Amino acid sequence: MIKVISRRFFITGLLAGLSGPAWANPPASSLRPQLRSASLRRRLAPGAGELIEKAGLSGDLSFAVMDAGTGQLLEGHHAEQGLPPASVTKAITALYALDMLGGAHRFATRLVAAGTVANGILEGDLVLAGGGDPTLDTDALAAMAAQLKASGIREVRGRFLVWGGALAQVRSIDPAQPDHVGYSPAISGLSLNYNRVHFEWKRAAGGGWGVTMDARSSRYRPEVTMARMKIVKRDLPVYTYEDRGGVDHWTVASGALGKGGARWLPVRQPEIYAGEVFRTMARAHGIVLKAPQVSRAAPGGQVVVRHESAPLREILKAMLKYSTNVTAEIVGMAATAARGVPASTLRASAGEMNRWAAERLAMRHAALVDHSGLGDASRLRAAEMAGALARSAGQTELRPILKDIKLRDEKGNVKQNPGMQVQAKTGTLNFVSGLAGYLQVHDGSLLAFAILAADTGARERIAAQDRERPKGARRWNRRAKTLQQRLIERWDGLYGA
Repeated sequence: MIKVISRRFFITGLLAGLSGPAWANPPASSLRPQLRSASLRRRLAPGAGELIEKAGLSGDLSFAVMDAGTGQLLEGHHAEQGLPPASVTKAITALYALDMLGGAHRFATRLVAAGTVANGILEGDLVLAGGGDPTLDTDALAAMAAQLKASGIREVRGRFLVWGGALAQVRSIDPAQPDHVGYSPAISGLSLNYNRVHFEWKRAAGGGWGVTMDARSSRYRPEVTMARMKIVKRDLPVYTYEDRGGVDHWTVASGALGKGGARWLPVRQPEIYAGEVFRTMARAHGIVLKAPQVSRAAPGGQVVVRHESAPLREILKAMLKYSTNVTAEIVGMAATAARGVPASTLRASAGEMNRWAAERLAMRHAALVDHSGLGDASRLRAAEMAGALARSAGQTELRPILKDIKLRDEKGNVKQNPGMQVQAKTGTLNFVSGLAGYLQVHDGSLLAFAILAADTGARERIAAQDRERPKGARRWNRRAKTLQQRLIERWDGLYGA
């Protein structure tokens, strides 16, 4: 049954001071759109039900669209149903980090001399101390090694320690993911190259393959020994992983290699990884360090080198554009730490973000298990997500860092839609697809929307060996994205006159 509803909630302030109420009894069925003028009723637009039926999407669908200026619900479909949001979660994480840390926040990585320095000799330990920088890369460590030399230190007689205790260490973002996927690495306060190591193989002239494992960046390719690869004569499984004495041991099936190729593999020993790479860079400047050892205690001593990240708002913009999981988890955990709440797991940190979202965004049913959306046990409601975006529309930091979404025709060409703009966060898992953000329609009005779709049954039926590319997932996700575009075009037609 089609229901007519005209319910408003009012935006009570900017994000820093919001505590407005959540929806009361949001609608469970598709709503008749709330048009703003009689002329819009004469506009021809396909019905939401027609678009949903035509999409032929299995599973569940939920959406809500609101006037971002007033918070008025314009249209919704099962808007109160909790569904996996996938990477749409990162939009909430961005708001959380901006609120708790501030857009100008910079993460610092330090070299600390724990001892006395005289005549260029450090009589004591050198500590590479992470400060939760999710963007630290090999180029940055090379620059820090050069600065260490410039500081006058040319010899370290004590240990070389690495410390990542600014954040709790997590072995994998989502342990249910295949071991070898680079988007589910370890999390630590000391992270390098998004905690990924580059595996490359080339067919050798005399048969076999040449293999490298390195920490490459735009300028350097230092090889590492903390992650090792062995080629094994088999067809399946393609990869196996084992932690042996603090070393990542991988095997790869020879039948899967072909003539050559490369991929990024996740790192499970992030502190040692960063330490080994820095040791190589220091050696290039004539400073010989002992093999890195993990320190469990926060370093004390003189800071001799300090590297700062870009401002948080720039980090978040890249995170939202490229949907970088490790960035989301690190900034989310840093935001939780800034709230003064200890969190030893991603679930615990996400739980604190849920409480924050209830307090600040009236998302009282947010049930996120991480900050990236990789865990499919997370649940969000489209009504609350759209409401959170409507509440946040007045603050100036989120919308400019969301990705511009281009609508495309059936051939994949970008459609020209003068006057219409979409800034949003996508979310994709196998048989899960989401899109949430802002739609500026042709008349200049701003709408906030959230579209969530999931076939959780199909996800549960995926066999372990098919988790990376299950049958039917691409087709399902393609249909979901097509439906998202059709709904956006419908809303522009209805509300953009």
